[in-house]
Amino acid sequence: MAFEKQVKVVGDDDTYSISAAIKKYTLRDLGFEVSKRGTFTFERSLDPNSPYKAAAKLKIVFNDDLTGFKMNTVNASGTVTMNIFTSSRADEFVTQYHYMLAEMVERGIFEKS
Repeated sequence: MAFEKQVKVVGDDDTYSISAAIKKYTLRDLGFEVSKRGTFTFERSLDPNSPYKAAAKLKIVFNDDLTGFKMNTVNASGTVTMNIFTSSRADEFVTQYHYMLAEMVERGIFEKS
């Protein structure tokens, strides 16, 4: 999957695009990890009951120059894309998903449309 300027997660009605105000230090403040290649990766559990036994995760990766990103909701191992909006635990997962992304919109990483 190539890096995109805007992404719509499977099942979500909202589209997220990179904000013009994005800064590398803001990504680090929000828990993004920097790889050896310079990409910024965020992977968090969407399970509000146990962050250690995740049934679903939000995975976001920015390229090194912050011009493109990938965003998916994935299974516990992070290998298969899943639709959290049709999951049996959709209420819990969607609440966490929107909470995390609202914080990123507020901090100037994404713009929501």
